[in-house]
Formats: sequence, structure tokens, C-alpha cells
Amino acid sequence: MAPNKRKKPVTTASSKHKPTVSADVTRKTIRRYHVLLKEKARLLNAPSSSTSTRLDEIDKEMKLLGGLEAYQEMSVLGQSKERGGGSEKVLVEWLKELGYGKPPVGKGKERGVINLLEVGALRPDNYTQWSKWLHCVPIDLHSRHPDIKEQDFLLLDRTENEGRWDVISLSLVLNFASMPLDRGRMLALSHAFLRHDSPSYLYLVLPLPCVANSRFTTSDHLKSLMGAIGFELVKERWRPGGKVAYWLWKRKDHYDSRDGDGFKKKKVLREGATRNNFAILWDGVR
Repeated sequence: MAPNKRKKPVTTASSKHKPTVSADVTRKTIRRYHVLLKEKARLLNAPSSSTSTRLDEIDKEMKLLGGLEAYQEMSVLGQSKERGGGSEKVLVEWLKELGYGKPPVGKGKERGVINLLEVGALRPDNYTQWSKWLHCVPIDLHSRHPDIKEQDFLLLDRTENEGRWDVISLSLVLNFASMPLDRGRMLALSHAFLRHDSPSYLYLVLPLPCVANSRFTTSDHLKSLMGAIGFELVKERWRPGGKVAYWLWKRKDHYDSRDGDGFKKKKVLREGATRNNFAILWDGVR
């Protein structure tokens, strides 16, 4: 009789994520889930007599979509190799262009291991193949793996994280936050958490319609906001008609505190019935 083989534990990260749902269905599910989350947040912040009924309807529809677990699984499918891989490849490519991850050249030229905080991580192994020079700490609001720390980025301990990170990744994270002010807070906290004593970077990824088809956000507006918070643009990638936009921002110490005054309220920057309402607001708090 052949010896019994010990079964290997099955975890979300080790399972092979092969797309079983069409890309179109994946995008529509994620988009609808975002819409429901935003509406839910709006109702909770401005309740009315009909709020309770509508909240019940939203919760029921979310459950029909599969809930948070289904949303996360759809997101993982979108990051699978069969669909072009995750955004980590773009970040690593850019970091290498900046000289990271290369053998040291000459005495005193060694670069240490980069400390990367990956916010909204769906898989714990996105950066494993570059672990010799890139140390990644993945966190998510609702962790789906024991190696991903369950943590709200907005509630991270400021004393512990101030000036700690070489790179912070906010890949498809801001668009998941339901409140425009929370999005601005995340950008401002990123500036505080990045290292002050050496070059440090914020990696930002958004669905392209957030800047290409929004009433309240354009590419130029985003650049002005980032400049006011204290970032300068290093790298940018997107294409007309594409689905995702990528930016790499370098933290800078010098900024005009008055620059933040123009980002406290929504301003219509594009007219049109087909525009979306994505916005980032910043109250000037650092």
C-alpha cells in the first residue's frame, strides 16, 4: 500500500488564481461595489427618514454581489498574471530605473534594503521575488491572509510610523475610500510617514476615469494637490482609453502652507452628464 501523502494547507495566497470570471464582469462587480460603498458612507454621514430602508437595500445588494470577500477575490483576479499582473511590476521597474535593486558600484555606493508599506494588499507575496532588496510590509483593512496585517491606514500610530518608510504604495486604494477627505488624509499621512532624511516615494495607482472623466479631478488638479501636500512627480504612466494610471511621487520638504487652501471644497472642473464624481479633498492638516 502506498504511503499516505501529507496534504498541504490551502491558503488564499498559495492558491493559483486563474480567472474563471470574465474581465468585464470583474470590472462591473468592483465598480458597483464601490458605488454602493460611497452611497452607504454618504447616508451614514447625512441620515434622513429614509436612511434605514436604503441602508438595508444596500446591504442586501452587497450580499448578492458576494460581499467584501467577493470584491477582494475579483480584485485578485484582476491582478493575476493571466490578466497582465499586478501594479507591483510597474513600481519595481521604476525603482530599478532610479538605481535601486542593482549591485553596488564603488565604495560607499551601497543601497540598503528598501522598506515598503503596501496599503490595501490582497496577496502577501506581491514583492517576494525582490525580497533581497525590497522589504514589504502588507496591510489591509480586511486581511484575507495571516501574513497581511489587518490595519486601517488612517489609524496607524503616527509616532511609530513618522519618517519610517522608503516607499508607500497606494495602489487602487484611494478610489476604495468612500470619503473625499479620507483620500486627502491618506496622501498627507503618506507624506508624514515617508523618510525625511533620504529620498522616499509614494506610489499611487488609480482607475484612469478618476482623473480622465471626473467632474472634480483632472490630472493637472491632482498634480497641484500633490505639490501642495509636498510631493513632486517623478514618473507617470497611462494611455488614452486605458483603465489604470500610475504615478511615482517623491517626497519633498519644501511647500507653501497656503497652497492647501484650494482643496477643501469640491470645484467643478469638467461639465457633462457622463462625468463621475471622484474627488480628493484636503483640509490642510499634515
